[in-house]
Amino acid sequence: MKTPVRVVLGAFAAGASLFALTACGGSAEPAANADSNKTVSITHAQGTTDVPVNPKTVYTFDLGVLDSMDALGVDADGVPETKFPEALKKYNDSSVAKIGSMKEPDFEAISSGNPDLIIITGRTASSYEELSKIAPTVDLSVDITKPLESFKEQTGKLGEIFDAESKVTDQLAALETKIADTKAKSPNGGKGLIIMTSGGELTAYGAGSRFGLIHDVLGVDTVADIKSEGPHGESISFEFLKTNNPDTLYVVDRDSAMGTGGDAAKAVLDNELVASTNAAKNDKIVNLDATSWYMIGYGLNNTNKMIDEVAAAL
Repeated sequence: MKTPVRVVLGAFAAGASLFALTACGGSAEPAANADSNKTVSITHAQGTTDVPVNPKTVYTFDLGVLDSMDALGVDADGVPETKFPEALKKYNDSSVAKIGSMKEPDFEAISSGNPDLIIITGRTASSYEELSKIAPTVDLSVDITKPLESFKEQTGKLGEIFDAESKVTDQLAALETKIADTKAKSPNGGKGLIIMTSGGELTAYGAGSRFGLIHDVLGVDTVADIKSEGPHGESISFEFLKTNNPDTLYVVDRDSAMGTGGDAAKAVLDNELVASTNAAKNDKIVNLDATSWYMIGYGLNNTNKMIDEVAAAL
């Protein structure tokens, strides 16, 4: 029995198409770096980007994003060169690609690594255009003017990218419960003040600041109207502490976070003006985990840790 001409021609055309695809560098097999070639459109701080679902090679510069990925059981393949906290110490390993500092990407190293997705936030936001030329890039910066809402949105986008929506939903629900429980206790802390010590200098942070979780989300009253722009606090003196007299003093030791000082904040605050405050008199000077608050920030695991620290002080 003769094979119909149309079948022969069809087979030949299919073979020719396959040959042409291969010759042009394509592949007849689904891409190995995506979930069945699925993509998701992610709207972020600098635009909208189509990214593969379950990308194979992921680079991120943000420790908060890295913390959330860890909570979702997802590993990053490229990270900045920095001091990683105990919870993320596996990224100190030399087998993990180092892609620059937290502020300055190493574009050559990133390009040679051929990532499928790059995730950035505020510290590397200015490099978005250049990074987007290498691979799909999303800016998942948390908006500090609406921290909880923004954090939930950004974490939800990670859930879409890594096909982990149910995990994100469950973990955010548990976080909401913890926030409500802590907020109910916030009056116990009286009026609070957040300060950061660095090189012997003091800066204060209030509502709407990078550390505003304490006031904006957990409901601790502020002892003073603190003016701050972006990540920077308001420079204050020890007389400011005495005059405003906080009931609870929340302290972030930047020197400790950066590895340039052991317990520098304790020495800085060891003076009569600080000792005169209600916070000192009532043993309410709370030394926050500097790495959690200054280096990592909003992440699924770390936000729980930060809330626990505030709750313990209440």
